[in-house]
Formats: sequence, structure tokens, C-alpha cells
Amino acid sequence: MSPKNPQRMLAFNISSVPLRDAWTDFILSRQAIQCTPATLKNYQWTLGKFIAWLEAQGVTSPQEVNARLIRQYLAAYADKSDWYMNGHARAIRTLMRFWHREGYLPQPVAFDMPKVHQKRLPFLTAEQVKQVLSVCTTRERAIILLLVDSGLRRQEVCNLNRSDIDLQTGSIRVRLGKGRKDRISAIGATTRRALLKYWQTCPNQEEDAPAIQTETGQRLTSNGIQSLLRRLSQKSGIRFSAHALRRTFATLALQAGMDLVSLQTLMGHNNIGTTRQYIQWLDGDLLEAHQRFSPVEALNAKKRI
Repeated sequence: MSPKNPQRMLAFNISSVPLRDAWTDFILSRQAIQCTPATLKNYQWTLGKFIAWLEAQGVTSPQEVNARLIRQYLAAYADKSDWYMNGHARAIRTLMRFWHREGYLPQPVAFDMPKVHQKRLPFLTAEQVKQVLSVCTTRERAIILLLVDSGLRRQEVCNLNRSDIDLQTGSIRVRLGKGRKDRISAIGATTRRALLKYWQTCPNQEEDAPAIQTETGQRLTSNGIQSLLRRLSQKSGIRFSAHALRRTFATLALQAGMDLVSLQTLMGHNNIGTTRQYIQWLDGDLLEAHQRFSPVEALNAKKRI
């Protein structure tokens, strides 16, 4: 009886494929499908550690990798955060699926994913945003308002050109966001005025100049924004990151009445469940919501109980 997939059967017979070669093939495949630089860097860092660990265990071929080895590896990081563990596990799962699809593994390697316990992630209240803005320069104010008002990721802000932002309508064209997807975002009048004031001081005044520039007119890097936010955290006494500002956008927008579907679109999420994870309700909102919609109080309003 002939095999259903001769190419895969041929790959199975190549038992001498070194672990590193199969790993390199995976990285090349990610480059071929045009993963973003950030995603590729994450695969190289996360899975690079996994491959090095396998080699330390004496594994020389991908066919030697099994669920038991993966569990042992993940158990070594059991003291890390839920998101750290889950991120490593998802990357390994992607690698295993690729190896099986390409014939490096004769059978799929399945393993249980670490649980992610939902917890309140840090974000800034409206008052804290005002406190941060109070210590900002013109340039810093434009960056903070852009992050808080749009919910863009740090790299997405770095990628923006002046021509991507329509100061009349507030429309923002986000090029090659996460997953290499373009989308439309938006900002309000206050942020547009802050950007206009900042742009008037920029050394590079070309239409396609970077929206956020260094002092020499070059494009500000992701690390540059990170350093800027770290300095502002120290100046304001409020600890925050670019992603905390993204969560701030989601939370404050929801409080202001934005629906989840619109929020999902603006944040560039494929799944609305991902959007929900960014929503960090304030305690006061929870209390107010309960007071407004308490089932028992609703009964009491109709008939004394």
C-alpha cells in the first residue's frame, strides 16, 4: 500500500536531520511568510532558549522531541509569570506544528498549555494621565497623547509618517501593524493640536517625514520611546509603559461609552476576546454598575421583598 503523502514519508526517513537545521528551517519559514521583525525576534529569543535546552539534554534530532521533554522544559520556568509561560508554550506549539507539517516529526506532539489567570493589569486613570502630562515637554506631550488617544502599539507609533495622520479628520493610517495588517485608527482634536505644535519644532519638515523624530530628524525607535517613557515615569512618579498606555486607551474609551466591536477594530485585534483582556474596570465603575443593575434592587423597585 503506497503512502498517502510520499514527500512526508521521505522526510520521515531522513532521521539524520540535525536539530539546528530543522530549527533554522522554521526561522526561514517565518521570514518567508513575512512575520514582523518583532514576531521574528520573539521566535528567535524564545525558541532559541528551547533549542539550546534540548541540546543540553542530548537531543540531536527533531524526531527525538516529545511531550515529556516539553513538559520538563516548561516546568523549569514554573516560577515565571503566566504570560511568560504561555508565550513560551505557544511558540513551542507553533514550532511543533511546523515540524510535523514539514515531515520532521512523524506524529504531532501535543501538550497541555499553561493556564493564564486573568488579573488586573496596570493602566493609568484619567487623573494619572493628567499628572504625567503636567511634566511633559512639547514633544513628550505629543507622544503621550498619541499613545493614550489611539491605543497604538509602540512600534506602530514608530512606523508612522506625518502623511499617515490627517490632522483635519483625525484619521491615522497604521501601516503593517501586528500580523503585518494595515488598519485605520483615530485621534481627537486635542491630540491633533499637540502633534501640530510638536511638528512645528521638528528638524525634518518633509511630508513623509517620521511623525515622531529624534533631535536630528531621524525616526524614533521602539527603544527610544521606551527610554522616553521610563524618564517620564521617574519625573511624574507614576510607573507605566507603552502597553500600559494601550490598556489605558481601552479602559477609558470603554468608560466613555465606546462599544467593544469599535474598540476591537481600533486596537487591531482579530478576536474580540483579546480586546476584553485589555479592559480593566475601575472599582468605582463596578460599584456604579452594580447599583444601577442590581437584580435584587430591580425586584425591590417592583415589589417590596
